Amino acid sequence: MGSMNVNAISDESRSSRAGTPRHSAGGDWRLEALIDRLPQRLGGAVSYLLQPKSRWVRIPAGVLLIGAGLLAFLPVLGIWMLPLGLALLAEDVPAFRSARSKVLDWIERRRPQWLRPPSQPNNPS
Repeated sequence: MGSMNVNAISDESRSSRAGTPRHSAGGDWRLEALIDRLPQRLGGAVSYLLQPKSRWVRIPAGVLLIGAGLLAFLPVLGIWMLPLGLALLAEDVPAFRSARSKVLDWIERRRPQWLRPPSQPNNPS
């Protein structure tokens, strides 16, 4: 019964992004949903890095993000860089893929609102 729900959400997510030019984020709709919640510039950069042709940029970027995340006690740098770096490296390091999948499973169970499309801000014209 739970798998039917996941498949329905998965199909809905894929159909809503059918016109999106970017490649699938590691083939996982949950990662795509999280990327869609990022600010437009950051989301575009992450989408670019997740494309197969960006491998030689993705690996150093992932390592730099992890290193900067470890220095989160400094101003500007933050702990948010760690999961983003690990998600980027998971594209190329099989050991990280299972960890990313477990984290995405946890998010799907515990924080399903994070996987919903972001609400549009009210823009008075």
